[in-house]
Amino acid sequence: MNNQERVTRAAAIFGSTTLISRIFGFIRDMVIARVFGAGMVADAFFVAYRIPGLLRELFAEGSMSAAFIPVFSRELHTHGREEALRLARAVFTILIVILLIITMIGVVATPMVVTLIAPGFHATGGKFDLTVDLTRIMFPYLLFVSLAALAMGMLNTLGSFLVSGLSSVMLSIFMISGVYIFAPFFNVPIYGLAVGVILGGVFQFVIQLPELWRKKMNLGWHLEPAHPGIIQIGRLMFPMILGLSVTQLNLFVNTLLSSFLDEGSVAYLYYGIRLIHFPLGIFGVAMASAILPTLSASAVKKEYEEMRNTYSFAIRLLLLITLPAMTGLIVLRIPIVSVLFQSRAFDYTATLGTAEALLFYAIGLWAFAGTRVTAQTFYSLQDTKTPAKAASIAVVVNIILSIALMGPLKHGGLALATSVAAMVNLAFLIWALRKKLGRINMTEIISSLKVLVPANLLMGIAGWAVTRGNIWATNGHMGVKVGLLTGSILLSTVIYVVVLYLFKSKELIFLWRMIKERR
Repeated sequence: MNNQERVTRAAAIFGSTTLISRIFGFIRDMVIARVFGAGMVADAFFVAYRIPGLLRELFAEGSMSAAFIPVFSRELHTHGREEALRLARAVFTILIVILLIITMIGVVATPMVVTLIAPGFHATGGKFDLTVDLTRIMFPYLLFVSLAALAMGMLNTLGSFLVSGLSSVMLSIFMISGVYIFAPFFNVPIYGLAVGVILGGVFQFVIQLPELWRKKMNLGWHLEPAHPGIIQIGRLMFPMILGLSVTQLNLFVNTLLSSFLDEGSVAYLYYGIRLIHFPLGIFGVAMASAILPTLSASAVKKEYEEMRNTYSFAIRLLLLITLPAMTGLIVLRIPIVSVLFQSRAFDYTATLGTAEALLFYAIGLWAFAGTRVTAQTFYSLQDTKTPAKAASIAVVVNIILSIALMGPLKHGGLALATSVAAMVNLAFLIWALRKKLGRINMTEIISSLKVLVPANLLMGIAGWAVTRGNIWATNGHMGVKVGLLTGSILLSTVIYVVVLYLFKSKELIFLWRMIKERR
């Protein structure tokens, strides 16, 4: 099996498990929207949830995972499983120590953190205090989800994607349980949802342990801060943390500015980006997770030509899927939000507000996905400084555009600024990667786009034609709405595939050949 087939199969497994996770995530978001709506309580929860979430992406799914996998892969391929396990246990131990300290500091400093991230909440009675309480309840989530990310990195490097991919389902299951099972035990029902977040983090880690045991990778206490691998991971993490810090600053700026906008703006942005995370998680994150172990192995062997081919192929395959997802989200944004969230608590005004956020986030979907995959290529080469530079430039662009656009476009301006910043980030990374590798087969990527762009235009027109009408403004009629939305998606997909077939898309032919061989 060559690298292209290996990456495609790994991405397919990871994408399938992510699809299941995202479906549960949508059910979770539908439950939250229908029970808590898009008002003060929802705003308070989403800001509180975002605080440990920012740190999770910074330490766990961001810098730690990206720094750990190349070093773990090197230990595995050069020194064997015993040394790789020794490194994993040392990381596990030091991770617990550091995150326990961060969690304790975070719980104590929560009022200051909430004031910093959402100063506009002081103007609404009770909103600030509720956000502080929810943040304190959910802060320990950071510890458990970080351990889950470590376990996921180990399993992915060992070629196991199924269990690790399904682990995130636990968060959605326990958050739904928080709404219906835990909430009745609290005077403030939203506290039950926060408890569900904590339990979800715990089981994201626990569910992966049996698979690690099966792989003979039992995690345990091993304090060895001077381990060469720990030192190397620390060196890689430091610039990553700087880079991811400025990336998280984008979200911080959005949250801060949206706290001054109309009530519900925070919730609109949350639901909008959640809809973006559906295709981004299935395709972008899946491809990025699948490609890192393969690129890391090629980098260890200094097979740079293979790295160029793998990266170019991954980008082309990513565009094949993310561009139609972007088109569908833009054209069908109101029908999608109406079907998923609209109810008495989440009225048509909230649907339009969320749809507007979705529109401007969707414009940058291809850039969000491309940035993740391109950054992984640098991480496989143990270059963490270049992505940090790119992120620094992007955050400056985001802050300037956010301030400029929030006046005329409200929360939509904040979403648009985030998308444009992602495009700038990706452009810088591609430019830097071409300098580093000499070339990245850009001609093949452009050739692919010549087929993908007209195919997306035709499918977009078809989807728009099917879903025209005012039925989306009313509650109920769910059968008709689901039928129209499903029909438009199926028709658009058929048109897209037919156009690609007529233009003899290389990526489509490759996927079809793999499917036939698999069968």
